[in-house]
Amino acid sequence: MIVEGARIRLNLWQKAAVAVGSAVGALLDPRRADLIAALGETTGKPAFESVLERMKRSPEGRAVLLERPRVISAKVGHAWDLPPNTFGAAYARFMGSRNFSPDDRPPVRFMDTDELAYVAMRAREVHDFWHTLFDLPTNLIGESALKVIEFKQMYLPMCLLSVIGGTARFNEKQRTLFFQHYFPWAVRAGTQSTDLMCLYYEKHFDEDLDDVRRKWGIVPASAPPKQNVK
Repeated sequence: MIVEGARIRLNLWQKAAVAVGSAVGALLDPRRADLIAALGETTGKPAFESVLERMKRSPEGRAVLLERPRVISAKVGHAWDLPPNTFGAAYARFMGSRNFSPDDRPPVRFMDTDELAYVAMRAREVHDFWHTLFDLPTNLIGESALKVIEFKQMYLPMCLLSVIGGTARFNEKQRTLFFQHYFPWAVRAGTQSTDLMCLYYEKHFDEDLDDVRRKWGIVPASAPPKQNVK
């Protein structure tokens, strides 16, 4: 199979049960990437179908669908050897500084077709590219801000639910910082940037980071006011 992991076909009631169970579990423990992934798959079919159609209409998106690149160590390891000003090197720094591995993403299990399964996996695997491009941290505020961008780009219900769940865990200062600084920026950033699911990121690794940001209409997050806490 193109997308590793056995897919499971569910009827409507089974999807609803998995979605509810995953949502409750993810709210209790936002670190459970498997539950967040299951929630995205069982509630996101219409959104992924829309993304698929947009990719088919885009030359670069069609290339991604045809070649089905995977963001795994064996395919993106060369990013660590690129010049420091490049997008690929910035991605490598982001991953290396956090001891992240591109191989850690959970497999797609609940999509109906190979094509939709690939789109769901692609959305999952480009997440760290978006962190790099938008210069967002991986703390609760940064992840919540990126979920706002992902919602504006893909309209996945899971993204909206993740924002609600994330902000519910903020303390008062974090909530103020998020809604006054990060949330309005994320709405603008997600709206004004190009269709990010239609990009063949790996083919732009050797380009200057600032150049690709300008080309794709990406405005990185600015530093928060110093009087607030992260």
